[in-house]
Amino acid sequence: MKILEHVMNNLSFSRTTWHWHIQDPASQRLTWNKPPKSVLVIKKIRDASLLQPFKELCVYLTEENNMIVYVEKKVLEDPAIANDDNFGPVKKKFCTFREDYDDISNQIDFIICLGGDGTLLYASSLFQGSVPPVMAFHLGSLGFLTPFNFENFQSQVTQVIEGNAALVLRSRLKVKVVKEHREKMTVQNGIEENGVVSTNIEKEVGKQIMQYQVLNEVVVDRGPSSYLSNVDVFLDGHLITTVQGDGVIVSTPTGSTAYAAAAGASMIHPNVPAIMITPICPHSLSFRPIVVPAGVELKIMLSPDARNTAWVSFDGRKRQEICHGDSISITTSCYPLPSICFRDPVSDWFESLAECLHWNVRKKQNNFAVEEEEF
Repeated sequence: MKILEHVMNNLSFSRTTWHWHIQDPASQRLTWNKPPKSVLVIKKIRDASLLQPFKELCVYLTEENNMIVYVEKKVLEDPAIANDDNFGPVKKKFCTFREDYDDISNQIDFIICLGGDGTLLYASSLFQGSVPPVMAFHLGSLGFLTPFNFENFQSQVTQVIEGNAALVLRSRLKVKVVKEHREKMTVQNGIEENGVVSTNIEKEVGKQIMQYQVLNEVVVDRGPSSYLSNVDVFLDGHLITTVQGDGVIVSTPTGSTAYAAAAGASMIHPNVPAIMITPICPHSLSFRPIVVPAGVELKIMLSPDARNTAWVSFDGRKRQEICHGDSISITTSCYPLPSICFRDPVSDWFESLAECLHWNVRKKQNNFAVEEEEF
């Protein structure tokens, strides 16, 4: 994996000692090989408060910077945009696309998100390979992953276009779901050719393989069933544990401040190369979240004696059922998401912890009163 190769390239050995040179996260900078010409603007859908910022940004990009602006087709279908005659000349310059239909992965130089953390997750889902740098404006509810305020967007966008910005490479998970493809067919009159009575026949006709790039987490849960989830977790081919509870979360460091944090996990800085495994309401007093090295391969399957199926989702999307014989393979992707920082990776992260999650907020303890000396 590229992350591991980067770490190993910074190791130097001698006969008697070894030295590990760790790169300062603040030293990662955005540099352009050539000036950017195209930008993808992602706007939170069905949010009227974002219409004006969206229009102002697009006018600035097209008229002031002569940029090619890509937007999703359904964004322009909003009546407030479609019926705005003053915005018409700008709309004609847009390049549009449809999710799951049009491939724009090789046409975008960088991305601007307007909304909350969900817009960044959505941007990640659009790029199953290399991801362009992402600049995220805080115009949603939480905004842990969106460090920029929109008030001074002109100067901030200009700095990005000029290549004057810090970066944090947010690792993603490469996920492969292998399903035993089953086809249910009803036999006419309930009788097969051999005379055996049967109404529904389930036949395996091969395997179905799906792959995803995940920025936050993979969640395996019990779904609508009232029974405990019962899944086996393998690490590099070895069974490490069986999860009996509501489910399990496999997250990136970026995802450690999302669902995993709500389930009691530690919060990991996005520069740390790691994968976190967090149980959801385990029926065990000793099952604590664990952190494993980036690059290992995890596999999750239903236990042979599981009473019910499980369900899996990827960054809250593409939810699907997992049955006996299906498997979910997870490892660190070689395609991280380059997130543009407001200041630097460390300052932005701690500011988000304080502002969004109120990390370690407590009333200050009073000091002892100094008693006057008696004479």
